[in-house]
Amino acid sequence: MSELNSMSNQAPESPERRRFVGAATAAAGLAIAPGVMLYQVAHGRPDDQPASSAVRWGMLVDTTKCATGCDVCVSACSTENGWTPVAESKHPRQAPQWIRKLELEDPLTQMETNLPMLCQHCAEPPCVDVCPTGASFKRADGIVLVNRHTCIGCRYCMMACPYKARSLVHEPLNDTQKPDVPRGMGCVEACTFCVQKVDRGDGNTACAEACTAAGHNALLFGDMNDPESEISRRLRELPTKQVRADLNLNLGVRYHGI
Repeated sequence: MSELNSMSNQAPESPERRRFVGAATAAAGLAIAPGVMLYQVAHGRPDDQPASSAVRWGMLVDTTKCATGCDVCVSACSTENGWTPVAESKHPRQAPQWIRKLELEDPLTQMETNLPMLCQHCAEPPCVDVCPTGASFKRADGIVLVNRHTCIGCRYCMMACPYKARSLVHEPLNDTQKPDVPRGMGCVEACTFCVQKVDRGDGNTACAEACTAAGHNALLFGDMNDPESEISRRLRELPTKQVRADLNLNLGVRYHGI
């Protein structure tokens, strides 16, 4: 306290010091508004049009239509967001996995199920709860994101995620970097529901588009708050489950056929 008092009695600040303090204050603003700079700059979201809580973006995965050996969803996500799939990585154990295909077998019936696994975009995300800097955050429309400006790579969120849906970027990013999908070495990342496409008004994700184009129709993306949307209609018609529903996280991804 005495040090602060002595500083207040010093001579008026020089113009150079004022400029330095102003720059530091602007940088600090990133920490108190996680994601604002990152997604306003990258995706062109106007300041007067924030994400709305009237919308809840979600995905329905119909595992009965998910084909064995098909990975078009993984390839499309990789192309859209600029990450290298495990099969193409020089360091597969450290490769990012925004979406991955799990092949499950029932030990009693031997029935096989193909399960695309991605960030579940929880309404109560554990990754946000444990993040010490506020870098992990949930938008009003339900999309869970990571602010690369404030992520310190501590990986608490990775440990807290029940779905192993997050990855740490271990290597420098050069040729794969996309201008509207900023990534960074030492930062954690995961599926964003193709937020850049959502904010452009495309209304769909790369994985769902690719799955439909391949004729499988196993992935359906849309607004779960809109009773007239296709995903809401399908959710009313089909029995669905949430992975680890016992955790009461209210997931944005629902599965049929598991």
